[in-house]
Amino acid sequence: MRRLNEDSLLAYPPVFVVADGMGGHAAGDVASRIAVEEFAGLAGRATVTADDVHECVGRISQRIRGSVGERSAGTTVAGVADASTADGSYWLVFNIGDSRVYRWAAGTLEQISVDHSVVQELVERGELAPGGAGSHPDRHVITRALGTDLEPEPDYWLLPAGPSDRILVCSDGLTSELPDEDLREILSSVRDPQNAAIALVDAAVRRGGRDNVSAVVVDVATGARPEDVERTWDTPARRSGQSADLGAVEDTHENLADAARRRSARRPVTWIEEDR
Repeated sequence: MRRLNEDSLLAYPPVFVVADGMGGHAAGDVASRIAVEEFAGLAGRATVTADDVHECVGRISQRIRGSVGERSAGTTVAGVADASTADGSYWLVFNIGDSRVYRWAAGTLEQISVDHSVVQELVERGELAPGGAGSHPDRHVITRALGTDLEPEPDYWLLPAGPSDRILVCSDGLTSELPDEDLREILSSVRDPQNAAIALVDAAVRRGGRDNVSAVVVDVATGARPEDVERTWDTPARRSGQSADLGAVEDTHENLADAARRRSARRPVTWIEEDR
């Protein structure tokens, strides 16, 4: 229903990102594009660390403040990167704002990221039931973003990666239209990741499409040949040396950029240990 798309996305191994800009024409769309440009500098690497991501975050915030002048602009960022090492295969999940990262595995859909929003804080304090978040008048008010005057504070998680994992990275235009049960149904029933991403966006648009809708779906494969990928679709055993097969779709044509700058910073990482 919106004429201006302020979403941008990057889907290029080993990093997969969705950015949802705020601020309107020549502000929100610029902010989200800057985020994708910086993360594009990580594309093609063998692996990504939390330091790599946080350096991008710092550059993004600085560039937004320097690019939009006096206009108020910012962007959310959510994503996942292949953080595999010699010790094993891992997902590095990161977010700031209310764009989200989910994992579907072994028949279970799990939201990995935690929204930085007013309603999420109310839920965590017990002042609002989770089911009431979708209708709350402040449901679109976020408490963290890139490009504001505040120092960016993303959250990070490091998860062991399993061969049947399917990752969804999306803007809130998807989750504001589709409840978790609809996400679960599509992710579990549409086998091809590209088609799954298309089906998710189409479903959100049919449901109302009141905001820009972007989705990236990432599947894990343990071999380069199609027949190897087929055999790992429901394989419960954990393996290393995985590559990513991906699908991505958004509601405009511009979804990729290729620029990078460098800086350094360090942030804590939350480990989620699982026996997969």
